[in-house]
Amino acid sequence: MKRILSIQSHVVFGCAGNSAAVFPMRRLGMEVWPINTVQFSNHTQYEAGWQGMAMPAGHIGALCKGLMEIEVLGQCDAVLSGYLGSAEQGDEILAVVAAVKAANPEAIYFCDPVMGHPEKGCIVAPGVTRFLTEQALPVADIMAPNLLELETLCDTHLADLSQTRAAAHRLLAKGVKMVLVKHLGRAASQPGRFEMLLATAEGDYLIARPLYEFARQPVGVGDLISALMLANLQAGFDAVAAFERTNAAVDAVLLCTWQADAYELQLIAAQADFAEPRVEHRAERLA
Repeated sequence: MKRILSIQSHVVFGCAGNSAAVFPMRRLGMEVWPINTVQFSNHTQYEAGWQGMAMPAGHIGALCKGLMEIEVLGQCDAVLSGYLGSAEQGDEILAVVAAVKAANPEAIYFCDPVMGHPEKGCIVAPGVTRFLTEQALPVADIMAPNLLELETLCDTHLADLSQTRAAAHRLLAKGVKMVLVKHLGRAASQPGRFEMLLATAEGDYLIARPLYEFARQPVGVGDLISALMLANLQAGFDAVAAFERTNAAVDAVLLCTWQADAYELQLIAAQADFAEPRVEHRAERLA
């Protein structure tokens, strides 16, 4: 059994951060150790707002110290980080990553560089973007930005697939071993479908799934993608198979959510597809 330390946000109601990631990873057979960077009543894109708080400085480090004291940190196979409540939490996360890798040199760090999207209501604390660009990037084994986050990481505008591939390879050149661009958006090769890009030293792969017309776009899809990709890799699937399985499972969740006319991701209804996804869309290796 693989063990994943998942450090990201938590919402009491709905599916975002750990609330979107922990259950799917457990359904894939992972033992997940969640640490919450914030605890909110709901995600930040509700018009009525939200209540809650970021965890105080030292909270993440203290929990890691507790794991060290009971001598389980060496059992951790991967660290997953997502939404940060403050830039200072980033420093604590990197200290956790260093401690985990010292205890288990085979462990990996999967960084989902959540930078926010003010137009959509996704807000991050000051300094988080700089931390991700300057400090997390050199340490991460795998990064999973969306298109806007990849633009920020590379400080460049991306208009098409070719430019996006080049940007992903800039991250690979900095030491990242795998880059998953979770949503190509305007850089997609074909309009009208949801496309993702996987870039590795061995090659680049493109995959697509249908786009569903939602009255309000569900939140937490990126968190779900990162969690499923990491869990599939930890389950022993190669990068391409993990990519295809992740795409299929996310499609199943979005289809259930669309059919239910729901705003929150329907993880429970689609849970069978986490462990046994129906892969209908194959990854295309790009020349």
